[in-house]
Amino acid sequence: MNVIIIQQPGGPEVLQLHQQPKPQPAAHEVLIKVQAAGVNRPDVLMRQGKYAGSGDVTGLVPGLEIAGIVEQCGASAERWQPGDAVCALLPAGGYAEYGVVDARHCLPVPAGLSMIEAAALPETVFTVWHNVFQRGELLPNETLLVHGGSSGIGTIAIQLAKALGSRVAITAGDAAKCDACRQLGADWAINYKTEDFGQVLQAQGVDVVLDMIGGDYIAKNLRLLKDDGRLVFINAMKGATGEFNALEVMRRRLHITGSTLRPRSADFKAALAAQVEQQVWPLVVAGKVRPVIYKTFPLAEAAAAHQLMESSAHIGKIVLEVGAGVTK
Repeated sequence: MNVIIIQQPGGPEVLQLHQQPKPQPAAHEVLIKVQAAGVNRPDVLMRQGKYAGSGDVTGLVPGLEIAGIVEQCGASAERWQPGDAVCALLPAGGYAEYGVVDARHCLPVPAGLSMIEAAALPETVFTVWHNVFQRGELLPNETLLVHGGSSGIGTIAIQLAKALGSRVAITAGDAAKCDACRQLGADWAINYKTEDFGQVLQAQGVDVVLDMIGGDYIAKNLRLLKDDGRLVFINAMKGATGEFNALEVMRRRLHITGSTLRPRSADFKAALAAQVEQQVWPLVVAGKVRPVIYKTFPLAEAAAAHQLMESSAHIGKIVLEVGAGVTK
């Protein structure tokens, strides 16, 4: 089967098309014939050898989310049958024609979604649900601030928060991205290149911040939080360190937390998948939450997909089309 491997840590050009044997599922796994694979920021960090817990990435097949058809089930993977349409979360291996996945990390493709749309959901939705609603404990009528509102994560966070009754503010890098976020439901869309989000939101404050930026945003985020507010980190693109006043954290009872998904245990991901299916999938089926697809690429053009991801020119998700036009 065709796969994309990381030849060595480096730029997009290290993603190369190779041949590997089709994997076989263990007892708790299913074998999926992949039709589409989502491209995510952690894939870029993995390719660079910078993602937490990735270790030596030479020869690794990247890709954290896929959609496709179940082809074979392990002895204890009782929920699924060959022919089922599923999307799934993987620790790696998504950029391939076939993938083996813990059966508990698969979810049915929501009714009305294409395989390309379904492949854009698992990593993004799992990340948002855990960080915004489990760790951040966002409630109806509270205000969420999302940095990178036009990203795959941001576009899902806006829709989920609005569907569940919260207000949403976002930051993004140009007017078109801000407009796209408003169309998804954002109450405030702030162009960080022309406006100071701290000043714009100072009067009302926010209850939860989903931050993938870090650096000098850290202190500004904390100043914006209301009493008992929650700052949740999922990345630190501008740097992992920042100064803040610990006495203010104590006085206003602020919570600072964050997470990365890939290193978590299989049992944790299974429990998270069950929560997502119960809480989020009905919203997807009802059309209240939909992935925003910016562009697709053939599997062999994974390097070009990564170049686009690193440019940050996209709005929403980038997806690899694996099942069309790729030899077995």
